[in-house]
Amino acid sequence: MEAERDESAESLAHEALSRPVRGGNAFEETLARLLQLIRLGIVAPGEAFAPERELATRFEVSRDTVREAIRSLADAGYLESRRGRYGGTFVRDPLPPDRAEVDSTVTVTAAELDDTLTLRSVLEVGATRAAAGRTLSAVERESLHARLRELVAAEPSDYRRLDSRLHLTIAELSGSPSLVSLVADNRMRVNRLLDLIPLLAPNIAHSNEQHELIVWSVLVGDADQAAKAMAEHLEGSQSLLRAFLN
Repeated sequence: MEAERDESAESLAHEALSRPVRGGNAFEETLARLLQLIRLGIVAPGEAFAPERELATRFEVSRDTVREAIRSLADAGYLESRRGRYGGTFVRDPLPPDRAEVDSTVTVTAAELDDTLTLRSVLEVGATRAAAGRTLSAVERESLHARLRELVAAEPSDYRRLDSRLHLTIAELSGSPSLVSLVADNRMRVNRLLDLIPLLAPNIAHSNEQHELIVWSVLVGDADQAAKAMAEHLEGSQSLLRAFLN
């Protein structure tokens, strides 16, 4: 049953990030899509990717392109291949450190920060309002509960990955694959910024309180309260990012 809930909860995210690759950079785009699935926690450390044939069909690229992308991510430490009956391509556990953890020269401009945070506010507040405005199925409600439970119980090393999963789940509950895709792309940018600042225990506690209010508001169908709670939550993150990065 748990596997069924996870599959349902992540179906829109998989759909959004597994859309056909367009343009002439098939390898680069395929690699970027796979990395998004990893870094956003949609395919978590220790979990398996779909077979090469299925990925090639989803992305509408050749199996050779998928194979090269997987090999490159394996060389970079993100994936590993396992043989045998239960073999396949798995996300490494633990994942390699992000660039910001090993390169103190990473910088961000004020314009980039403003652009990323403004877009995040527009997308995620809107997604939360849309999710609260829908009649959610029992499976959707349980998936949202599960993401919140995971986040509240998370170790610091897993907090940001599971935070991403909760926010993406809320976007998924909007019912719009296009919106999920935009939120996922923006979340990658947000995570790169968050990697540049410390993870503070008081902020985690406060964020968890806000997450609980957001989830409760979505579940009871209070769209105005859900949007307000998400806006306040995002303002807190923005304040920290501006304080550390400006």
